[in-house]
Amino acid sequence: MLLWTLLAFFSLGALGQLEDSLLEDEMDFDLADFDLDIPPRRVPRQVKTILSKETKPHIQELSIKTTIISRYAFTAVYCAMLNRHSAASTGVFQFQIPADAYVSNFTMIIGGRVYQSEVRPRQKRVKQENGKPRNKEAGGASPEAEVEVFRMEASIPGRNRAVFLLTYEQLLQRRLGRYEHVTSLRPLQLVSRLGLEVTIVDHSAITDLEVLPLRNGRSNGAAAPSAAKSAAKLPVTTVITNEKNVCRITFSPNIVQQAKITTSGVLGDFVIRYDVQRDMGIGDIQVLNGHFVHYFAPKDLPVVPKNVVFVIDTSGSMTGTKIKQTQEALFTILRDLRYEDHFNFISFSNKIKVWKPDGLVQATADNVSDAKRFILRLTANGGTNIDGAIQTGSSLLRDYLSGPSTNPNSVSLIIFLTDGQPTVGEKQAPVILGNTRSAVQEKFCIFTIGIGNDVDYRLLERMALENCGMMRRIGEEANASAMLKGFYDEIGTPLLSDIRINYTEDSVQYVTQHLFTNYFNGSEIVIAGKLTDRTAESLHVQVTASNNDKSIILETDVPLRHRQIETEKRVKAATAAMAAGGPASGSDVTQVLGSALTTIAEDFVERLWGFLSVKDGLKSRLRSQTSRERDGHVRQTTNLSVTYHFLTPLTKLEVEKPEVLADGSMAPAPTNPPGAEEVANELPGDADDDKLKQSEGKPSSQTSSLRDTIGKVERRPAKKSVTISKTSADGDPHFVVEFPLSKLTVCFNINGEPGHVLRLVSDHKYSGVTVNGKLIGAPAPAGSHKQQRTYFSTIIIVVDRPKRAYIEVTPKRVILDGRDRMVLPCQSTVAVDSGELSVAIVGRSNVTVTVGGNIAFVILLHQYKNPAPYQRDHLGFYIGNSKGLSHNCHGLIGQFLYEEVGLVELPAQEGAKASQVLKVKERSVPVVKKSRRIYSGAQNVDCWFARNNAAKLIDGQYEDYLASHMFDTGETPRGNKTSI
Repeated sequence: MLLWTLLAFFSLGALGQLEDSLLEDEMDFDLADFDLDIPPRRVPRQVKTILSKETKPHIQELSIKTTIISRYAFTAVYCAMLNRHSAASTGVFQFQIPADAYVSNFTMIIGGRVYQSEVRPRQKRVKQENGKPRNKEAGGASPEAEVEVFRMEASIPGRNRAVFLLTYEQLLQRRLGRYEHVTSLRPLQLVSRLGLEVTIVDHSAITDLEVLPLRNGRSNGAAAPSAAKSAAKLPVTTVITNEKNVCRITFSPNIVQQAKITTSGVLGDFVIRYDVQRDMGIGDIQVLNGHFVHYFAPKDLPVVPKNVVFVIDTSGSMTGTKIKQTQEALFTILRDLRYEDHFNFISFSNKIKVWKPDGLVQATADNVSDAKRFILRLTANGGTNIDGAIQTGSSLLRDYLSGPSTNPNSVSLIIFLTDGQPTVGEKQAPVILGNTRSAVQEKFCIFTIGIGNDVDYRLLERMALENCGMMRRIGEEANASAMLKGFYDEIGTPLLSDIRINYTEDSVQYVTQHLFTNYFNGSEIVIAGKLTDRTAESLHVQVTASNNDKSIILETDVPLRHRQIETEKRVKAATAAMAAGGPASGSDVTQVLGSALTTIAEDFVERLWGFLSVKDGLKSRLRSQTSRERDGHVRQTTNLSVTYHFLTPLTKLEVEKPEVLADGSMAPAPTNPPGAEEVANELPGDADDDKLKQSEGKPSSQTSSLRDTIGKVERRPAKKSVTISKTSADGDPHFVVEFPLSKLTVCFNINGEPGHVLRLVSDHKYSGVTVNGKLIGAPAPAGSHKQQRTYFSTIIIVVDRPKRAYIEVTPKRVILDGRDRMVLPCQSTVAVDSGELSVAIVGRSNVTVTVGGNIAFVILLHQYKNPAPYQRDHLGFYIGNSKGLSHNCHGLIGQFLYEEVGLVELPAQEGAKASQVLKVKERSVPVVKKSRRIYSGAQNVDCWFARNNAAKLIDGQYEDYLASHMFDTGETPRGNKTSI
């Protein structure tokens, strides 16, 4: 939707005008090039020197807009580059995103043409050398210590402009009682217009909000500075507006202010920290569009004693700064141990040394002092015996837990730190992992820390995941002491253990992880799922856990409708805040980005569920013990990634790159571009379509004529194999109804509004089948009398017999929810039988849905590679077999399945031609002869066209066919059966 919103704003014609104006401008670097409201003499000489030496394309504008709704963040990045030279030049778009975020869209607009990315399954896993992550080129990303670098190169024709659009999504994690949102500002050059806007909207009041000074180093994990100290060092031009549940932060330094910070274009990280008010009890549950999210972060609980064994790498590679910083952190950690805690230290290299061989000791003053002396004597030398160290630490902790003096409600864990790969003892990662599982026996957790670039991070990550822990990376140049201490602070105060969160049986499904070994102070547990019954009044939630001296049970009934209303209010507040904008919103671009984010925000709970489900799937893949189990997790997680367009380790981002000729100009678009045969939304038959056909034939059009490509459809085997009736709803949408007994075909248009859900087939009481379609909008073509076009973006087929099931189809994915839930990408060819429903997908072509063997619907997939502003990926709906539908079937299409109509020619009046009237259910409907294209344009059909939203042709009025939501199976009012 980001792409469509931007295209609506930047029409191809507007882009062309902009490029023409750029060609007329002086190409020298001058202050006017940067749109600054300051006289030239105020520009520092060094700034003008830097700009005059610039040879690569200049970034005219970098706009970043983030909306955070209930801790789920959507970020849209807009980057406009100008190649001021006559020769083609390579533009490099590079942006750092948080390591736990997923890219969800990337688009380029170069030379007036749109290059849209697609997320597809990755065929082979990219191997890593020596455990080092690689930077991903061409639309990929790979983790460093805390960030991933998204990088894309593209040739920009001489004296031309390129626009790069990137969106990514992230669930903020609560650490040490704060959420932290980080935006990288590293354009690598001074930018004419730089703007950042972050809007935070939450169900609870926003507290402890602060903006830190620009940060150039890695996060050190240390405690946040005080608000007063931070406020004194706010980044220049930063404006904060905080109104209880809505907060907006803007940052928009002009080019001179940027130069005062740095002339390299590396401003650093813009960091926002905040928390929200929370009540005691079950936590915060939000409901939206059939999905829910549950935030659980209890407070004011007694601390649970812990039993901890520190296993520290002292191999030769730890020499120097690493060992010193590790010692500093351990000294600080020792001071924070509580009297009730028990601990021990193990150092390992070639040899393994145990501080207290007899077991864990209590954190008394004497024992802490003795431990400090042990740490002070640590020296770095020798190899790395990871397996031996883990076995020793596990044995030590396991023996202690089996002793009589152990607190049964205490939390036990190993903190394991290394900077290398195994070089002594067992070296094979699978064997080490197996040995670790056998040694741990699910009695405690292992938290792993890797320092530097030579670590087998995959081994450490699996070791932690398989043993209920977490893994943390510390970069080569990072402050290891502060980050190690920060990590310990996160896990050093356990409040609960053995947490289980349950919901009403049969009321929810596809719930993300809901069993947790430990809950640490300052963190948060987040669960998401899907409601099986959207009409249910309440949801029973139960939380069971243990703390330091007893078991606790929390439970309540959550009023679902009330929570739905409250969540919708938050979304409206977010969209209103984005529309209002702030000081950084002077650019129309940022307002367009806000409009694009609004569309995503409306489904944020479902996307959050998809985000968490992908995260869970990737963890399950790493924990898999057999190849079959692993393949199952990979398949399911890949489908989810493709469904939500997430770039994950299992997917890749593919985008066509522009071709630039030797003279530096843009290569012309091919006469029949790839995928053009899939364009089928333009169904002629009214004045708009006639105008569209004329405009498409003009040489200046950015898309090739549909008439030139439509003939290719018939030669496509996938399309040719589909045999269906003419009865359909396709395109704008244009409805075609075939009456075989009457030997007539009737057609009509429905001029709905974006967001409307139309009842197409309504037979819930009889056959149990309902078909609803949701509309999206698009601007009308130039010269059209229409204000907008509408298309079907989603079609839902609900079946209530013998069991409830449904299929949801969009141009990108198919969700089959029958015996099991499956998410299938539309670019693949696959067939699945789920009992009540079966689905067959012909990749990028059509989806056939069969119900009970005697009802069949065919949904055509209309997708574009280089869409015009008025085009949208959309769906066409066709009746394949209607024998199983009852004679009482209704809906915009269903009501005609068993009807007969008659055509009557009225005598000509004086000075006028004879007119035709359809007789439908004793109603007379004026009609005119039209021609429509159907079956993806493969066939023309003559039909009798009823005007004015099918007035008198359909029972009642158009408004009678609006459903309240996509799964609404209520009966459609039959309307008035008046006749004329």
